[in-house]
Amino acid sequence: MVDVAAAAVGAGLDVNTAGNSTDMAMAYLQDENTDGEMPNLNLGELDLTTDEFILDEVDIHIQANLEDDLVKEALRTGVDLRQYSKQVEAELQRIEQASIKDYIKESQNIALLHNQITACDSILERMEGMLSGFQSDLSSISSEIQTLQQQSVSMNVRLKNRQAVRSHLSQLVDELVVPGAMISSILDSPVTEQEFLEQLHELNNKINFAKELSFRETLACSDIQDIVDRLKLKAVSKIREFILQKIYSFRKPMTNYQIPQNTLLKFRFFYQFLLANERTVAKEIRDEYVDTMSKIYYSYFKSYSGRLLKVQYEEVADKDDLMGVEDTAKKGFFSKPSLRSRNTIFTLGQRGAVLSPAELEGPILVPHTAQRGDSRYPYETLFRSQHYALLDNGCREFLFLADFFMVAGNSALDLFNSIMGKTLSMFLKSLSAYASDCFDSIAVFLCIHIVLRFRAVTAKRSIPALDKYWEAVLELLWPRFELILEMNIHSIRNTDPQKLGVLDTRPHYITRRYAEFSSAIVSINQTFPNERTNTLLGQLLVEVENFVLKMAAEFPSRRDQLIFLMNNYDMMLSVLMERAADDSKEVEGFQQLLLARTQEFIEEILSPPFGGMISFVKEAEALMEKGQLDRLKNDEVRITQLVRGFSSSWKQSVESMSQDVMRSFTNFKNGTSIIQGALTQLIQYYHGFHKILNQPAFRSLAVRSELINLHHLMVEVKKHKPNF
Repeated sequence: MVDVAAAAVGAGLDVNTAGNSTDMAMAYLQDENTDGEMPNLNLGELDLTTDEFILDEVDIHIQANLEDDLVKEALRTGVDLRQYSKQVEAELQRIEQASIKDYIKESQNIALLHNQITACDSILERMEGMLSGFQSDLSSISSEIQTLQQQSVSMNVRLKNRQAVRSHLSQLVDELVVPGAMISSILDSPVTEQEFLEQLHELNNKINFAKELSFRETLACSDIQDIVDRLKLKAVSKIREFILQKIYSFRKPMTNYQIPQNTLLKFRFFYQFLLANERTVAKEIRDEYVDTMSKIYYSYFKSYSGRLLKVQYEEVADKDDLMGVEDTAKKGFFSKPSLRSRNTIFTLGQRGAVLSPAELEGPILVPHTAQRGDSRYPYETLFRSQHYALLDNGCREFLFLADFFMVAGNSALDLFNSIMGKTLSMFLKSLSAYASDCFDSIAVFLCIHIVLRFRAVTAKRSIPALDKYWEAVLELLWPRFELILEMNIHSIRNTDPQKLGVLDTRPHYITRRYAEFSSAIVSINQTFPNERTNTLLGQLLVEVENFVLKMAAEFPSRRDQLIFLMNNYDMMLSVLMERAADDSKEVEGFQQLLLARTQEFIEEILSPPFGGMISFVKEAEALMEKGQLDRLKNDEVRITQLVRGFSSSWKQSVESMSQDVMRSFTNFKNGTSIIQGALTQLIQYYHGFHKILNQPAFRSLAVRSELINLHHLMVEVKKHKPNF
């Protein structure tokens, strides 16, 4: 009997219904069960026969089955489940019969399919056998491949060993074989040919290789030793002859030795070959070169220096040409300078141009050309030309020695000194002779700074060859410069103002010398400052200030003393500001001195025409500060005289004062500044006079109406302002 519950579940029905539907299903199941036993219904995972059945879970499954569309339809139409179960069972039987018929109908095809499957099984069985055979074959092939790989590795190792042996043997054979081309080139080709140079390189390699083999006691070395030695001797002979010929060519008169030097540099390997294979010949060539070039440089620079001295100024400073020496003590140098040299020994002028980059490293002087043009030059110009020639030739020579003779460090310096030492000694001896009798401090100072700049040039070129020479030159020049400067300081300190001739309020020639000299030294010293120089300049400044005060004391009147001081301070300040920096110690010092003396002079020139008013203003202002101005009430007569006197004469006084100031000062600009300061001070005093008379103590004075309007006074004063 078909299980109705299972059929219902298979048809998509759920036995869980609500209310009466559930009771109907249970009654139907009881009727169908003939044995009177309750069948087990498999509702999902629920087991209704178990004691652990939970009603809540049954309700959940019943509710879920009630949602099924077929169950909903059956419940809605009121279908009898017994009848519906029979319909389902009949339908299943019908479908089963139809399936049996379809199976019988397709029985032939099924049999055919069975045969095909059987045939496929046999084919797959044969393929399995073939694949098993292939697998066994591949296993044997893999072992054979491993064997071949091992054989290949072994053969590769043997091949590499043979190649290594072959390369060594090949190199050995190549180095041992002396080709005919090498023999013919070494014996017959000129040394200047490129072929000779190439074969010389090869020969040098064979010589080195033969030496290496001889240490290993290789028997094959003896086979080529004789021919290699003979080729070496021939090459050494030809190279020696070539280099000595070039060195001897330096000795010819008017020869530009730089050309054969450049030629030797092209064949620098020749000396390397000699140094490696024949040191005796290499030393001979080196000694010959040193001897030749030493004589050439010495002869050249001795001749050049001698010719340069012929174009030096004939008039040079001597021990009497000091800053504090009076003009009348020596004729010709200060009073009548050379027409070709407009500078004195205390004036820089155009001499400082020798330190400019364009002239410092410019072309050297050609003495015979200068002589033909009758030109003359100061010593520092000759010094620059001489030492620039030394610098240029010295740098080039040092580079040549380092390149051709393959030396560096102290060895290069020693070789350079062996060539240039005689020349440098001659320079130092000549410079020492000049310095011992030189009293031109500007020339010495310019030479010092030329050396400092040339030393910087050689340092920039990384040429240390002349460093010791520059130090030696500075050791000669610095003491001499300091000595000359100290001599000038002593000369000013020991100057007797009474022996300097007629007194004059104009700038003194000694202060002019100082101004020119100090501005020259300060301007030169800015690039390479020297504390010792600054100290000496400070001492010189103190002596000059003392000298100016001593000279001013010779004048009987304070007015002339102030005019002299101001003229000298102004002149020195003007000269210094042309070359020195505005913030230099000298400039600042003279500015302060000039300002102080100017204020004093203004009071001095205002005192004669306006002294009464000025003294009254000062006296009244002092009493005002103490609150005692009433003490001047009885000075009505004095005040009346002051007011009327100023009103009647101030214009004439101002005009006279202006003319007097302009006559007293050589620098119109300075005179104008003094007049402006004096007029400004006058207006300030008159303004103070007005302020005092406006006080209660003087308001009743009738003379107050005669006071000049301050604004009107300022307008009138501007008319007297000089314009330059």
